[in-house]
Amino acid sequence: MLGRVAVADACRVMSDWVFMAEPAQLLPARSQMAFTLMFHIILVPMGVALPAIMLIANYKGLKHHDPVALTLARRWSHAAGLTFAAGAVSGTVLSFEMGLLWPGLTEKYGDVFGLPFAIEGIAFFLEAILVAIYIYGWRRLRGWTHFWLGFPIPFVALVGAFSIISANAWMNTPAGFTLDANGKPTNIDPVDAIFNKALPLEFAHFVLAAYMAAGFMVASIYVVGWLRGRRDRYHRLGILIPFTVAAVVTPVQMVVGDTIARWLANNQPAKFAAMEVVTQSGSDQPEILFGRYDPETNTVSGGVRIPGLNSILTGGSRDTYVQGLDVVPPEDRPSNVDIVHWCFDVMVGIGSLLLLLVLWFAVAYWRRREVPRSKLFLWVASSAGVLTYVAIEAGWIVTEVGRQPWIVYEIERTSDAVTSADGVWVSFAVVLVLYAVLGAGTVAGLRAMSRRWRRQDTADGAVPYGPRPDPEPEVESAGRAAP
Repeated sequence: MLGRVAVADACRVMSDWVFMAEPAQLLPARSQMAFTLMFHIILVPMGVALPAIMLIANYKGLKHHDPVALTLARRWSHAAGLTFAAGAVSGTVLSFEMGLLWPGLTEKYGDVFGLPFAIEGIAFFLEAILVAIYIYGWRRLRGWTHFWLGFPIPFVALVGAFSIISANAWMNTPAGFTLDANGKPTNIDPVDAIFNKALPLEFAHFVLAAYMAAGFMVASIYVVGWLRGRRDRYHRLGILIPFTVAAVVTPVQMVVGDTIARWLANNQPAKFAAMEVVTQSGSDQPEILFGRYDPETNTVSGGVRIPGLNSILTGGSRDTYVQGLDVVPPEDRPSNVDIVHWCFDVMVGIGSLLLLLVLWFAVAYWRRREVPRSKLFLWVASSAGVLTYVAIEAGWIVTEVGRQPWIVYEIERTSDAVTSADGVWVSFAVVLVLYAVLGAGTVAGLRAMSRRWRRQDTADGAVPYGPRPDPEPEVESAGRAAP
């Protein structure tokens, strides 16, 4: 019975996608863009937040003459360099896709929201230069000189993230122009477009998510080693430094996320109604966890209902009015309410679990100044990095699918912006192969680094600054020194 229901649901979801895919290029274009975005976002937190984590370890090592912290900083910088390079490739593909897949957007509104992409390009090249100098500077520069040369990297990374989030936020709250009688943008103000209404909250939400993802992911690697009995100081610092960074930003993220949900209820009520699967407008709205939405009858079946909680969370009272999908024309509703709603529940559920994990960590560390001993804590902490990435992917799906059918909210439909060229399925196949190779290469590179570091003693960071030792001369089989 459950199998038949699952098949029926899958068929209904696919039929919804096919129904949306008019013109014919819309489905492959959206699929390709979704895939590349979901791949690229795996690498972004490492480019945004890992530099800050490695610099914290670098500072601790220099300040307290701690060779273990310096070893961690140097190794994390190599991982940051590799993930940054992979992110550069996947991000370049995305930049081409914006123009190739969505010419109706870039041709019409490029003058309005194009400036952030230019800023992001400058920030990208500057970050690449600084990362290269920082990695090359190990054992070639004085300690504090090397540290201060790396100090700007996290801030440059934030500039790049700011630019891209600004462009995305503009698509949610378009500003900086007026439309003439022919529907063309005039009176363009790029600065007003950059600093649109959605930018502050969306930027804060993403940056905090990036620091959570990088912190929990890096810490989880060392938690796995801790579970396997490697209880040395190297693994202890490998857990405490990144986990503390993630722990500090997690409560702030929950506040920001709640603020965004309230903001959406007032500024994008159709998206909010899909997120909370509110079908009928009114007060005393229940909070529905999961469940299945029927677009034909505008009803929800299944799920767990908590009476009045949605209205309380939205406005502080059960009397708070919440707009539902009933007042939104069917053609203007989000393209798949189930996807938006389920991803929202997954994101909030994971965030709540991580908040509990952080509180557990804070209490345990305050009492013992040590990594918590509980096996349950360690098992959850070892999964925290993956869970955070799942939450990030779910959050982007909520943002992008929830805005549909609009590519520019309530101004231009996605179907009007898509390319009319043939061959999008072919380009999608090429992108799949390219990203499979890129992903496999990145994982192989990180694993090779890990294996090499495992073979080395942690004391190899004891003198990370200053001249490197001369390599031992190679010896031929006959016993003579090789030339």
